[in-house]
Formats: sequence, structure tokens, C-alpha cells
Amino acid sequence: MSADVIMIIIVNDERRTDDADSDIVPARPLSRASELLARTDESQTAVRAAQLARRLAPVEGRLPTGDRTSDRVARLLNDVRPDRPSAIRELGLASVAVWQSLVERRRPDPSGPIPATILFTDLVGFSSWALRAGDDQVLELLREVNAACDEVIRAHGGQVVKTLGDGTMAVFLEAGEAITAAHEAVGAVSAIVVGDFRPALRAGLHTGAPRAVGSDFLGVDVNIAARVCDAAGGGEVYVSDSALAQVDVDDYVIKRRRFKAKGVPRELQVFRVFPRY
Repeated sequence: MSADVIMIIIVNDERRTDDADSDIVPARPLSRASELLARTDESQTAVRAAQLARRLAPVEGRLPTGDRTSDRVARLLNDVRPDRPSAIRELGLASVAVWQSLVERRRPDPSGPIPATILFTDLVGFSSWALRAGDDQVLELLREVNAACDEVIRAHGGQVVKTLGDGTMAVFLEAGEAITAAHEAVGAVSAIVVGDFRPALRAGLHTGAPRAVGSDFLGVDVNIAARVCDAAGGGEVYVSDSALAQVDVDDYVIKRRRFKAKGVPRELQVFRVFPRY
């Protein structure tokens, strides 16, 4: 076989090998698209444009610290490669800010009376137990009770206004959520044991139009809710007729209770309420 023929065979074999390799390792358009997206996400032009959009969005520059779902989303976005620029992260934070602004606009004006259901809770028999228990046990109990109530109240859309020694004041926009939260708080607290003491929580609810003053709420409706709570026994949830009027009564077992308190309208009716579930 001549050298020319051998050379032609070698060249043809190399071409077939190249063709075979090109079939084995095809082009990867998804990979290239991913690389392009990554480069675009970190490009100075895209990042500057996204930062401008975020500055134009409401509440710009505030790192959310609340417990709303949107706050948690924002914190997650902030934690994604914080040491590297990202247009996607900036646009995500801008979107969260816009969404929170839209939600805030739907809320009542805090400068005037706010239709709300007010919840008061406190512990039955706490004072007599605290006199014989040490400070460490008292503080431990209050921490556990407050944490349990706070978690339940927030889970049902309520706002804890303040803690009052062994009690809590909270407000809700939905009476049904307030009643459910009250019962869940009673159950959660009944599972707590500190030393030889198992606390019994009571709760009272009233719907009215309290006035927001700073972070607090004041007005006759707040006083009524506190009096309704005072009338309840350990493990009981008492609800005024105005709060009961906001819910479907078929969802509850209702028992009317005799009620009389100073500074409360005579016509006010109070009921002990059990969710049917």
C-alpha cells in the first residue's frame, strides 16, 4: 500500500473520530442559558437598574425584622450570596416592598377608632402560687406562658399589644380568629408545668372600636374586654355578644353566663364559647 493511500486513510479516520466526538458531546443550550443568566445577574448595568427599582419601591432600604411571611421572604433573599451583587435579589426585594405597601394601604387608619376584637388573658391562681414560689420559677412560668400565647396569637393574625404581669392583651381584625386563638392559648398553657404548678389560663373577648394611641389601644371597649376576662374561670373563654355577632354561631357551643361589672353597659350579654371541633 502506498504512503499516499495510508495518509488518506489516516485523515479519513481522524475526520470520523471528530464527527463521532461531536455526536457524543452535543451542545448544551440550557447550560449556556444558565451561564448567560448568571453573567447578566451580576452585570453592573443590570444590578444598577435593579437597585434603582428597589429605591423607587416603598420602604426602601429597611431590612424586615417582623414575622410576616413577606418579612421572612425578604430575609431569605438578603441571605442569598450577600457578598456578591445580584440583580435578581434586588428585584425580589423591591417586589416584597411593593407587596407590603399594598397590604399596609388596606389596613384601617391607625389615628382613629379601629374595628377590632380585643382579647385579654390572665392566669387563675397565679398570685397565691407566686408568693410561695421562688423568683426563678415565677420568671420561668411567665416566659413560657407569654411565649405560648404570643405564638398562637400571631398564628391567627392577631397583634400582641402588651403583657400585663401574668396576662396578655391582643387585638384581632377577625373575631373568629380571636376566639380560636383564645381557645388554643388556653390549651397550650394548660400543658405547661413549672415546679408543682400547672397554670390555668382564662380569656375574655369583646368586639368594638378601640382607639390606637402609639402602640397601645384605649377606650371603653378595651375596659369591657378586660371585665369579660375577669368573669371567666380557669380554662374558660368568655365572649361578649358583640364579638359573637361577628361569627357563625353554628361553629360554636354557646352557653350564656350571668354578667355584671362596673362601667359595663347593662344590656351587654356574655357567653362561654366552645368551638365545635
